Amino acid sequence: MKYTKFIDEERKEVVFRVKGIIEVRMDRKIYERYARKYSDEEIISFSPHKEIYNAITGRKMYYITEESEIPLIGHTAFGIIDRGTNLLQVRPISGCNLNCIFCSVDEGKSSTRVTDYMVDVDYILHKFEEVVDYKRKHCRNISIEAHIDGQGEPFLYPEIEELIKKLKEMADIVSIQTNGLPLNEKRIRRLEGYLDRVNLSIHAVDGEIAKRMSGISFYNIEHVLKMAEIIASSDIDLLLAPVWVPGYNDGEIKKIMEFGRRIGAGKKWKAFGIQKYVRYRFGRKPEGVKIMDFKTFYRKLEEMGEGLRLFPSDFGIVKCKSLPKKFRVGERVKLTLEMEGRVKGEMIGVGRERLIQVIDTSKRVGDAVRVEIIRNKHNIYVAREI
Repeated sequence: MKYTKFIDEERKEVVFRVKGIIEVRMDRKIYERYARKYSDEEIISFSPHKEIYNAITGRKMYYITEESEIPLIGHTAFGIIDRGTNLLQVRPISGCNLNCIFCSVDEGKSSTRVTDYMVDVDYILHKFEEVVDYKRKHCRNISIEAHIDGQGEPFLYPEIEELIKKLKEMADIVSIQTNGLPLNEKRIRRLEGYLDRVNLSIHAVDGEIAKRMSGISFYNIEHVLKMAEIIASSDIDLLLAPVWVPGYNDGEIKKIMEFGRRIGAGKKWKAFGIQKYVRYRFGRKPEGVKIMDFKTFYRKLEEMGEGLRLFPSDFGIVKCKSLPKKFRVGERVKLTLEMEGRVKGEMIGVGRERLIQVIDTSKRVGDAVRVEIIRNKHNIYVAREI
């Protein structure tokens, strides 16, 4: 186990930072008592008096293993999402190193999110294998794509390289989204032959505009552009995926396209995935943005060039039988709450091998609640307490 240890004098806690992102905290006096009998690794692994945080975001973190019996189907923040196609979304971690001003899920340190999640690599691989077996059984002669994404930055996941390599043994295509900051040339080269495509979130090439949009002062666009060039020169395909935020990066979209064409993005798939800024209820809302409707957005894309509007067929995405739903909308069930949700007033319950997000509740972990299912689309469950 790789970790560093230090003392937080202000909070009088012993802090272990494991794998660069998992922060295990324990009251100093309790640690000293345990340390007389147990090693640090034993204390990190087994002590019931510890609290776990995400070292990047500072939020409480749940580390989810197979032994926890927490399912990996049913929530958008972690696990596996099956939207009824041959593409499966794999989400091993939540939390981000940026604070993008337009983020649809308000990720990063400056965030309304209060909880993060990380899934043990063996557990998520085991569950992915089960879902792939189901897909191949019901949808013959199709390619399965594992797309690693999430509410945050996937390359913060400590076992990301192992995850990619093992997914490639089960899936025909492995792709990932990233903001590019955690990448370096050695990591990119190690992933050649395993990773098929990188969807790189790059929203401006101008340094000041890029910093403003990222929400952090240390954002280094030169590093990200360099990583894009290295990816494009490798056997990994590159798709540049800017979010067009009117009033902020209007003049940067064409510059991003010029850059992508110059370095050779899109060797196999489309080179660009320009996204329209959408104002979400729990997302960030930059000041002064005039929202484009989709008709205007698509017209502007056509004016910039052919083939910029994307369709599932551009990536070989086809319909394929979904995993069976375990709850119907309107159904009333009794649940035990197992974890805190992503925002205040939300909890996560478990039932019938599915996760259920319970909204607008004041209950705590361990409480039993009666709820009504109000959403079950794509096996993602939302319920309200009754």
